[in-house]
Amino acid sequence: MLSIVVFLPVAVAAVLLALPRVGDRAVRWTWIAATAVDLLLVAGLWIGYRPGDSGFAYDVHLRWIPSVGSGYHVGVDGISLPLVALTALLFLACAVYSARETRRVRSYAALFLFLETVCLGLFVSLDLILFFVFFDLSIVGMYFVIAGWGHRDAARAALKFFLYTFLGSLVLLLGFIGLYLAASPHTFDIVALTAQNPLAGRGVVAALVLVALGVGLAVKTPTVPFHTWLPPAHTEAPAAGSAVLAGILLKMGTYGFVRIVMPALPDTWRRYAVVIVVVGVVSVVYGALVALAQKDFKRMIAYTSVNHMGYVILGVGAAGLVASSSGQARDLAVTGAVTQMVSHGLITGALFLLAGALYDRGGTYVMSEYGGLAAQAPRFAALTGLAAFASLGLPGFSGFIAEFQIFTGSLGGAPVSTAVAFLGILITAALFLRALQQVLLGAFRAPGGRFGDVTTPEALSITPLVVLAAVIGVFPRWLLDVVEPAARAVNAVLGG
Repeated sequence: MLSIVVFLPVAVAAVLLALPRVGDRAVRWTWIAATAVDLLLVAGLWIGYRPGDSGFAYDVHLRWIPSVGSGYHVGVDGISLPLVALTALLFLACAVYSARETRRVRSYAALFLFLETVCLGLFVSLDLILFFVFFDLSIVGMYFVIAGWGHRDAARAALKFFLYTFLGSLVLLLGFIGLYLAASPHTFDIVALTAQNPLAGRGVVAALVLVALGVGLAVKTPTVPFHTWLPPAHTEAPAAGSAVLAGILLKMGTYGFVRIVMPALPDTWRRYAVVIVVVGVVSVVYGALVALAQKDFKRMIAYTSVNHMGYVILGVGAAGLVASSSGQARDLAVTGAVTQMVSHGLITGALFLLAGALYDRGGTYVMSEYGGLAAQAPRFAALTGLAAFASLGLPGFSGFIAEFQIFTGSLGGAPVSTAVAFLGILITAALFLRALQQVLLGAFRAPGGRFGDVTTPEALSITPLVVLAAVIGVFPRWLLDVVEPAARAVNAVLGG
């Protein structure tokens, strides 16, 4: 069933492309139906989720490239299942939101269905080569989304995105090869590598492999100083592309840290955890400060992604620092990091779709061009306000649950770094309140003198994301019950 969930979208995409003549309306409804069915299947996976002795459910292991110890090995645990569900939900939201798209609709739908398969495939991969294939295909898919349906400087932004992230993926591949060569017997299987701990006591070699894996995943996350591809990619991408890029693709980097690097290199991770914590804190503060300086609404949201992903890096780094002292603290830090991935995907996905609605009406993201929109578009104002408050970590939303766990779990192992990271919350609150005041309040102004409220497709796509962020914020237990056992399993390996 897991493979059906993964490959259903790309199968529908192939059918859409194979049909000689199909109208745009039929393509849109087929796209929405396919993503809706996939989400229902994921709900079935969640309901029937019962991890086995390996810690994974729906485990499938088939021969693929036996000569190099690589197989088609997929499965889900409490870390990957929430991200699989997030992926299915966000792609359905993007399909509904894109009901108004009129440019090359069939190609657009097929590309997003292809990207959905790629993203789902990465989160269920338990083989490094399989993981890498999906990792690279996501770069190709998003390149065409930005270049084909982006704004005026889309070609340049798409090229910069491709070159940066592709170079990062090559460095990541070097790290995978290092793990493969160190394992005995040689294998790319993630579960086997976790059991072997192949680079234990290998000093410099282990450090070099950690650098390769860390840099490759840091580019995708992105963390400072590997973030410079992010603002132009987000600014020039269509709204649905930005939502998928921020909501899903950025999680591939942070997920890779938790799924591969921490369990496969536990000793080295602990040894260099302080460096990872510093990178996380710098990303938190730098991302927030640069976001505060932005006049462009979409670039501001893009830089808050650097800030929020910094919290994830802080959490997983701090888990390495406290690995030998407090099991509860490291469980909190890793659980918070995974919850933050889900929370950021929901909230930032909603914010980028709202930014798309802003651009469609005014033709610009410059905040000073707008004012008093709350009176003209109350539903737009309400959704933007709720998403902004959720993003700044207000209690009652998922961001608060995630950041509270990260800070509580990190404080014992990295008190100074965690205290500095608190500044990120303060700055994020200031920048969102300033943006809301500038765009929504005061005298009305908008390019063209008119600003229509959100349409039904926009409301149907954005509202569930905001509502789910609130549900997690108020009733988080159903999510934490899935995440916490998997986080403990990762920390059991990390703790030595």
